[in-house]
Amino acid sequence: MMAGAGLLAPGTLARVRKLLRKTLVAGALALAASVLAMAASDLWVRAVAHGHVYAVKDVPAAPVALVLGAEVYADGNPSPFLAARLEIARQLLADGKVRAILVSGDHREWAYNEPGAMFTWLIGHGVPSERIVLDHAGFDTYDSCARAKQVFGVAAAIVVTQTYHIDRAVTLCRKLGIDASGVADDSVRIYTEPWYHSAARERGAVVKALLDVGSGRDPVFLGPHEAGVEAAVG
Repeated sequence: MMAGAGLLAPGTLARVRKLLRKTLVAGALALAASVLAMAASDLWVRAVAHGHVYAVKDVPAAPVALVLGAEVYADGNPSPFLAARLEIARQLLADGKVRAILVSGDHREWAYNEPGAMFTWLIGHGVPSERIVLDHAGFDTYDSCARAKQVFGVAAAIVVTQTYHIDRAVTLCRKLGIDASGVADDSVRIYTEPWYHSAARERGAVVKALLDVGSGRDPVFLGPHEAGVEAAVG
């Protein structure tokens, strides 16, 4: 009984309350800092991308379309998000807005090949193979933009992705030295779990984008110059 009573002693309760208050205050401050960081990063990407996002028919011409990777299914087919991006790139090439298409995605594991699936889709939809260049190390948006500039020598491009992603993609490319415009797909804006998850992840991704640009980090794989885009542009 004495030991149990000791646990309820006023001094012990005071220390518990003080610790609880500190924990709650620290949690509240961390939450506030996270919200502030996301808000500031979101304003930054919107400001940089402002005036550089267009419809397909209005986008200024550029030598190359940079198509950012997205999920590929186990059967090798692009997800609806990715297929919609590829269709925009096909239209840009057909309309003479670009002369080449650089597909950049994740091929970290041999069995999972986003650029290969993108190449196959484009070929199957009438795009000449000599107009397509593959980047197998576009592990995230920053890496795709950095490698487009540093490895493939892209100076100007039309970036193609979804609406929730386009401001960050254009901002990263522009901050990494590419004169980038953007075209975004909204046709697959089905209000299902994949769209909501992607849009929610974007809130954290804009913070990472700001940190990546601030750090000036190299992409995961840098490598020597590749002349594929130059050859495809002709």
